[in-house]
Amino acid sequence: MTTSRSLLACALIVVGAAALLLAAGRPPICTCGRVELWHFAIDSGNSQHLIDWYSPSHLIHGFLFYALGWWLLRSRPAGTRLILATLIESAWEIAENSPFVIDRYRTATIALGYTGDSVINSLSDIGCMMVGFLLARKLPVWASIALCVGLELLTLSVIRDNLTLNVLMLLWPVQAIKQWQGGV
Repeated sequence: MTTSRSLLACALIVVGAAALLLAAGRPPICTCGRVELWHFAIDSGNSQHLIDWYSPSHLIHGFLFYALGWWLLRSRPAGTRLILATLIESAWEIAENSPFVIDRYRTATIALGYTGDSVINSLSDIGCMMVGFLLARKLPVWASIALCVGLELLTLSVIRDNLTLNVLMLLWPVQAIKQWQGGV
Protein backbone atom coordinates (compact mmCIF):
# COMPACT_ATOMS: atom_id res chain seq x y z
CA MET A 1 0.00 0.00 0.00
CA THR A 2 1.16 3.51 -0.76
CA THR A 3 1.67 5.13 2.63
CA SER A 4 0.91 8.68 3.67
CA ARG A 5 4.67 9.15 4.15
CA SER A 6 5.26 8.25 0.52
CA LEU A 7 2.55 10.66 -0.61
CA LEU A 8 4.01 13.38 1.61
CA ALA A 9 7.45 12.79 0.09
CA CYS A 10 5.91 13.01 -3.39
CA ALA A 11 4.15 16.26 -2.46
CA LEU A 12 7.45 17.73 -1.24
CA ILE A 13 9.13 16.73 -4.51
CA VAL A 14 6.33 18.42 -6.48
CA VAL A 15 6.61 21.60 -4.37
CA GLY A 16 10.37 21.57 -4.97
CA ALA A 17 9.84 21.18 -8.72
CA ALA A 18 7.40 24.10 -8.69
CA ALA A 19 9.90 26.26 -6.81
CA LEU A 20 12.67 25.41 -9.29
CA LEU A 21 10.43 26.09 -12.29
CA LEU A 22 9.36 29.44 -10.85
CA ALA A 23 13.00 30.30 -10.05
CA ALA A 24 13.86 29.48 -13.68
CA GLY A 25 11.34 32.07 -14.82
CA ARG A 26 8.53 29.78 -15.96
CA PRO A 27 5.13 31.51 -15.82
CA PRO A 28 2.92 30.17 -13.02
CA ILE A 29 -0.14 30.01 -15.31
CA CYS A 30 -0.87 30.66 -18.96
CA THR A 31 0.25 34.13 -19.97
CA CYS A 32 -3.27 34.53 -21.37
CA GLY A 33 -4.36 34.97 -17.73
CA ARG A 34 -6.76 32.01 -17.66
CA VAL A 35 -6.52 28.52 -16.20
CA GLU A 36 -8.50 25.98 -18.22
CA LEU A 37 -9.22 22.50 -16.93
CA TRP A 38 -8.94 21.03 -20.45
CA HIS A 39 -7.41 22.83 -23.41
CA PHE A 40 -8.83 21.15 -26.53
CA ALA A 41 -7.20 23.31 -29.20
CA ILE A 42 -3.87 22.46 -30.80
CA ASP A 43 -2.27 25.87 -30.47
CA SER A 44 -0.10 28.02 -28.22
CA GLY A 45 -2.35 27.08 -25.26
CA ASN A 46 -0.87 23.58 -25.23
CA SER A 47 1.28 23.02 -22.16
CA GLN A 48 -0.17 26.13 -20.52
CA HIS A 49 -3.30 24.83 -18.81
CA LEU A 50 -4.11 21.88 -16.53
CA ILE A 51 -4.83 19.17 -19.09
CA ASP A 52 -4.21 19.09 -22.83
CA TRP A 53 -3.60 16.56 -25.58
CA TYR A 54 -0.13 15.81 -24.14
CA SER A 55 -1.49 14.79 -20.73
CA PRO A 56 -2.06 11.17 -21.89
CA SER A 57 1.69 10.91 -22.50
CA HIS A 58 2.28 11.67 -18.84
CA LEU A 59 -0.27 9.04 -17.79
CA ILE A 60 1.74 6.60 -19.91
CA HIS A 61 4.93 7.74 -18.14
CA GLY A 62 3.28 6.52 -14.94
CA PHE A 63 2.49 3.12 -16.44
CA LEU A 64 6.06 2.83 -17.73
CA PHE A 65 7.63 3.93 -14.44
CA TYR A 66 5.46 1.45 -12.57
CA ALA A 67 6.55 -1.37 -14.91
CA LEU A 68 10.20 -0.39 -14.72
CA GLY A 69 10.06 -0.10 -10.92
CA TRP A 70 8.32 -3.46 -10.63
CA TRP A 71 10.96 -5.04 -12.87
CA LEU A 72 14.05 -3.46 -11.28
CA LEU A 73 12.95 -2.71 -7.71
CA ARG A 74 10.33 -5.35 -7.03
CA SER A 75 11.61 -5.88 -3.49
CA ARG A 76 11.06 -2.21 -2.63
CA PRO A 77 7.66 -0.97 -1.45
CA ALA A 78 5.34 0.59 -4.04
CA GLY A 79 5.51 3.88 -2.14
CA THR A 80 9.27 4.01 -2.58
CA ARG A 81 8.90 3.29 -6.29
CA LEU A 82 6.27 6.07 -6.56
CA ILE A 83 8.67 8.52 -4.88
CA LEU A 84 11.38 7.58 -7.37
CA ALA A 85 8.94 7.92 -10.30
CA THR A 86 7.82 11.33 -9.03
CA LEU A 87 11.42 12.43 -8.71
CA ILE A 88 12.20 11.32 -12.28
CA GLU A 89 9.06 12.95 -13.72
CA SER A 90 9.79 16.17 -11.81
CA ALA A 91 13.37 16.18 -13.09
CA TRP A 92 12.05 15.71 -16.64
CA GLU A 93 9.63 18.64 -16.23
CA ILE A 94 12.52 20.84 -15.10
CA ALA A 95 14.77 19.66 -17.96
CA GLU A 96 11.94 19.90 -20.50
CA ASN A 97 11.55 23.59 -19.65
CA SER A 98 15.22 24.41 -20.04
CA PRO A 99 16.22 26.57 -23.01
CA PHE A 100 18.15 23.65 -24.54
CA VAL A 101 15.15 21.28 -24.62
CA ILE A 102 12.69 24.00 -25.63
CA ASP A 103 14.96 24.83 -28.59
CA ARG A 104 15.23 21.13 -29.42
CA TYR A 105 11.43 20.84 -29.51
CA ARG A 106 11.28 23.85 -31.83
CA THR A 107 13.85 22.52 -34.28
CA ALA A 108 13.18 18.77 -34.25
CA THR A 109 9.42 18.51 -33.82
CA ILE A 110 6.25 20.20 -35.06
CA ALA A 111 6.22 22.39 -31.94
CA LEU A 112 7.55 25.44 -33.80
CA GLY A 113 6.12 28.03 -31.41
CA TYR A 114 6.68 26.01 -28.24
CA THR A 115 7.80 28.22 -25.36
CA GLY A 116 7.76 25.65 -22.58
CA ASP A 117 5.18 24.74 -19.97
CA SER A 118 3.50 26.92 -17.40
CA VAL A 119 4.22 25.78 -13.85
CA ILE A 120 0.60 24.68 -13.37
CA ASN A 121 0.86 22.51 -16.50
CA SER A 122 4.13 20.95 -15.29
CA LEU A 123 2.53 20.14 -11.94
CA SER A 124 -0.48 18.66 -13.72
CA ASP A 125 1.87 16.56 -15.87
CA ILE A 126 3.53 15.21 -12.73
CA GLY A 127 0.09 14.50 -11.28
CA CYS A 128 -0.92 12.65 -14.46
CA MET A 129 2.19 10.48 -14.14
CA MET A 130 1.27 9.70 -10.53
CA VAL A 131 -2.28 8.74 -11.57
CA GLY A 132 -0.84 6.50 -14.30
CA PHE A 133 1.49 4.86 -11.78
CA LEU A 134 -1.35 4.21 -9.34
CA LEU A 135 -3.62 2.90 -12.12
CA ALA A 136 -0.89 0.53 -13.29
CA ARG A 137 -0.59 -0.75 -9.74
CA LYS A 138 -4.30 -1.65 -9.63
CA LEU A 139 -5.07 -2.75 -13.18
CA PRO A 140 -4.21 -6.11 -14.69
CA VAL A 141 -1.23 -5.98 -17.04
CA TRP A 142 -3.41 -6.52 -20.14
CA ALA A 143 -5.60 -3.54 -19.17
CA SER A 144 -2.56 -1.33 -18.58
CA ILE A 145 -1.14 -2.23 -21.99
CA ALA A 146 -4.51 -1.74 -23.69
CA LEU A 147 -4.94 1.66 -22.05
CA CYS A 148 -1.45 2.79 -23.10
CA VAL A 149 -1.97 1.62 -26.69
CA GLY A 150 -5.41 3.23 -26.78
CA LEU A 151 -4.07 6.56 -25.51
CA GLU A 152 -1.23 6.48 -28.04
CA LEU A 153 -3.66 5.76 -30.90
CA LEU A 154 -6.12 8.41 -29.71
CA THR A 155 -3.55 11.20 -29.58
CA LEU A 156 -1.99 10.02 -32.85
CA SER A 157 -5.36 10.27 -34.59
CA VAL A 158 -6.37 13.61 -33.03
CA ILE A 159 -3.11 15.61 -32.97
CA ARG A 160 -0.72 13.51 -35.10
CA ASP A 161 1.56 13.19 -32.10
CA ASN A 162 1.99 10.92 -29.09
CA LEU A 163 4.65 9.78 -26.64
CA THR A 164 6.28 7.42 -29.13
CA LEU A 165 6.59 10.06 -31.87
CA ASN A 166 7.62 12.71 -29.37
CA VAL A 167 10.55 10.63 -28.14
CA LEU A 168 11.51 9.59 -31.67
CA MET A 169 11.44 13.15 -32.99
CA LEU A 170 13.44 14.51 -30.04
CA LEU A 171 16.15 11.85 -30.32
CA TRP A 172 16.21 11.07 -34.04
CA PRO A 173 14.06 13.44 -36.12
CA VAL A 174 12.55 12.02 -39.30
CA GLN A 175 11.68 14.71 -41.84
CA ALA A 176 8.84 12.65 -43.37
CA ILE A 177 7.17 12.32 -39.96
CA LYS A 178 7.62 16.04 -39.27
CA GLN A 179 5.98 16.86 -42.61
CA TRP A 180 3.11 14.43 -41.95
CA GLN A 181 2.59 15.88 -38.48
CA GLY A 182 2.47 19.36 -39.98
CA GLY A 183 -0.15 18.28 -42.50
CA VAL A 184 2.20 18.67 -45.48
